[in-house]
Amino acid sequence: MNDRRDEHTDEELVQDDEVIGRAFRRSVAALAVLIAVGAIAWVLLTRQEQVVEVEEAEAQAALSVAMVNEPPAVPFTDVTSEAGIDFVHSNGAYGERLLPETMGSGAAFFDYDNDGDPDLLLVNSTEWPWHGDPATTAALYRNDGNGRFSDVTAGSGLDVLLYGMGVAVADYDADGWRDVYLTAVGANRLFRNLGDGRFEDVTAQTGVAGGAEDWSSSAAFFDFDNDGDLDLFSANYVEWSREIDFEVDYRLTGVGRAYGPPTNYAGTNSKLFRNDGGIFTDVSAEAGVEVNNPATGLPMGKGLAVTMLDYDDDGFTDVLVANDTVQNFLFRNRGDGSFEEIGALAGVAYDNSGSATGAMGIDAAWYLNNDDIAVAIGNFANEMTSFYVAPEGTGLFTDEAIVSGIGPESRRALSFGVFFFDYDLDGRLDALQTNGHVENEINTVQPSQNYEQPTQLFWNCGLDCKRIYVPVSDAGDLHQPVVGRGAAYADIDADGDLDVLITQTGRPALLLRNDQQTNHNWVRILLQQGGPNRDAIGAVVEVETTAGMQRQRVVPSRSYLSQVELPLTFGLGESEQVQAIRIDWPDGAQVEMPLPVLNSLTVYTRSPDQPAE
Repeated sequence: MNDRRDEHTDEELVQDDEVIGRAFRRSVAALAVLIAVGAIAWVLLTRQEQVVEVEEAEAQAALSVAMVNEPPAVPFTDVTSEAGIDFVHSNGAYGERLLPETMGSGAAFFDYDNDGDPDLLLVNSTEWPWHGDPATTAALYRNDGNGRFSDVTAGSGLDVLLYGMGVAVADYDADGWRDVYLTAVGANRLFRNLGDGRFEDVTAQTGVAGGAEDWSSSAAFFDFDNDGDLDLFSANYVEWSREIDFEVDYRLTGVGRAYGPPTNYAGTNSKLFRNDGGIFTDVSAEAGVEVNNPATGLPMGKGLAVTMLDYDDDGFTDVLVANDTVQNFLFRNRGDGSFEEIGALAGVAYDNSGSATGAMGIDAAWYLNNDDIAVAIGNFANEMTSFYVAPEGTGLFTDEAIVSGIGPESRRALSFGVFFFDYDLDGRLDALQTNGHVENEINTVQPSQNYEQPTQLFWNCGLDCKRIYVPVSDAGDLHQPVVGRGAAYADIDADGDLDVLITQTGRPALLLRNDQQTNHNWVRILLQQGGPNRDAIGAVVEVETTAGMQRQRVVPSRSYLSQVELPLTFGLGESEQVQAIRIDWPDGAQVEMPLPVLNSLTVYTRSPDQPAE
């Protein structure tokens, strides 16, 4: 959430960690500028040389083409009820306006029963124990393969009471069945998939509960030390309790008690658990993922979302954390079991004005089918969605929210779940962000804001356009106003295109079927390998066609509190064949694979000792 400068007094804002650490931030920013200026100058000069070589007539022609490029008509249809999804999120709200109630919960698409189609897990919160009898649990839905779901929660072992927030899924013990980690207000839970439709709570014996007083948000399984098994990162939000909430006592004029910002709550440190043969060890401190404010010595982070990338292409996975009202973190993996936090030096800590944002959801991708990496972060109302770009793999990001086309259209929205995906299968990654305010009665004090807000879809128009991302004005039911929080995608009905799931706080989840009729070709790729990391999390797949090269990383944890499906979908547009498939497996082996069949799912399986070609 944002610091709500238009809703706070100056006296209140002085308490913010961002203000306390301002001197440090400026010194780091100054150092970052000195280090970065040479690289920036090189990039800009290179780009300028490329522009100078373009003839004026060609530039005018390109602009003319760009002006007529419009997103294709692709309707998304609300099939929630038709598909058998009747989940309603319970946030326990009863009038006290406690901060967790407005933050919502996430969802995960994953194949829990190994039948080849994406099932659905919806995380739930519940009644506060001091107010009522907790009754609601997470919901597990089995997919019949055609996009129709059956509620199989009862007796699954996932029907436990907790104030749930986020979810991460992976086969942590390499038994062939994907397991579930739920984050919460309070202790987190790890459930081992027994393979017969039931899950066993193994939190105590695996050591991944975190603190009993923690408020954890997003989580992700990944192999940070390249030892072959899957470790676990759990982001923590703020130091919170009911008593602290009433001490903060945030109020809106004309409304009374309201859901306050995190500015006046103490920060926390996230957790890194190393997998030591199915038992996890908390290595947060020794690995360097605990970040303290140098001015106070207290934890700085207020993490809400996490995703993984290898931003410096050194073969070790780095961690991106979206922090709410304090600087974002980029943990660079040193390759020796430790990380260094370089968000400010890398350019992803602050927005283009040098300010921390109310950062919520996050995703990263090669969005132009070249070496440029983009990081999108959904922010609070009156803050543009951040769109950091590191050109040509330089590792130095700049916020290109305005020039990308996403910034101006996203400024008014309060954005939570964000992700890249190719919704029209044209071979370029589009972007989606789901929106919704945190204050039920915000329209009373800010007429420009509404509690329910439409989800936004941005079509990737490519380099030939004036702006790379073009807002889609007509996407059917996708634009219905919601109190959006988590967002995830999967091909629920095996037709090749990606469908969308949106969670709301205190309201039903929405399942939106992609009904595109573009006739574009596509391939879907699922990786499997021997060894502990059976789903090859962290692998990179390159698909080459006559239109160019596409590249995606197997990182299902992204967006906000959520996880997308494991298969990677590559739209091919008008291309009628794939020229090459290359996979960088998690162990570093680069293997060229047999060509896939168009318009189908191809499973690539590799043993650990298979040599690179």
